[in-house]
Amino acid sequence: MSDANTDTQRFQEVARSLRDEIGRVIVGHDRAVHHVLISLLAGGHCLIEGVPGLGKTMLVKAIAAALDLKYSRVQFTPDLMPADITGTTIIRESGGGRHDFEFEPGPLFANIVLADEINRATPKTQAALLEAMAERTVTVAGESHALQAPFCVLATQNPIEMAGTYPLPEAQLDRFLFKVLIGYPSGDELEEILGRTTAGEEQAPRQVAEGSDVEGMIRLAREVPIAPHVTRYAVALTKATHPDNPEAPTITTSYVRYGASPRGAQALVLAAKVAALLTGRFNVSYEDIREVLPPALRHRLVLNFEAEAEAIDADAVLEEIAMGVRPEGA
Repeated sequence: MSDANTDTQRFQEVARSLRDEIGRVIVGHDRAVHHVLISLLAGGHCLIEGVPGLGKTMLVKAIAAALDLKYSRVQFTPDLMPADITGTTIIRESGGGRHDFEFEPGPLFANIVLADEINRATPKTQAALLEAMAERTVTVAGESHALQAPFCVLATQNPIEMAGTYPLPEAQLDRFLFKVLIGYPSGDELEEILGRTTAGEEQAPRQVAEGSDVEGMIRLAREVPIAPHVTRYAVALTKATHPDNPEAPTITTSYVRYGASPRGAQALVLAAKVAALLTGRFNVSYEDIREVLPPALRHRLVLNFEAEAEAIDADAVLEEIAMGVRPEGA
């Protein structure tokens, strides 16, 4: 247990340093930053949604700057082709007049990939990104190339500008461990933003962790034990999102067309393990599961027309589910 305590303490220290360095650049958004870090340290991908100008891109850049990892940014546009992100095979002239085929890696060959405005990419390019996210490989000209670990896609999305966009298919949304929402800053936070950005030099994060640190934290998270009754609680929450479940609550049968997949339950458990480590515990509690419920499942629910007509969103459904599903012994 002493080793577990030491590892947990080290996990907390590195995560705290990351948050502090991100705070040198990002004002507010504490909950969003917390959830993006959980996604990263769980080894998953994260979709960050918010209107323009709220610091989505800056947040990802700050995380990359605080980590000694290879970082790349892809600005998605409708004319972006799959080869623009995966790389392509080129012909190089060698000695003796010979020509050899050589693979030139694209921006996906990085540890942290910022997919900016991901919903502007065409389905063909989104499919190429989906392979990288799901399989950690890229296939070019029939040849498969492995991506270096850790590999994390942090994608941004604008929810209000629909012209020239291609909504992400459910299969791709399901590959994101979390969907994090970024809202408007408070008045005090806006004042601080103005003070930081309109006078003097802006702060830059310092590197506080290496790639080996991140890989070790990802491995440690998977070793955190979870009691059977806590696992059953995560299962019950997931099943409560299924409208064909005889025990589904009324809000699910009224407003949900399709519920969360088994990958959603996996996201709940894995993210809860990271949340437990961040609080200094080497075990998962009911509170950890509840904390990660919205970002883990909000993008995995397909709502029906009635929900849209009555302005019911996924978070409202999940909030009522969390209130209705009681843990064992509660």
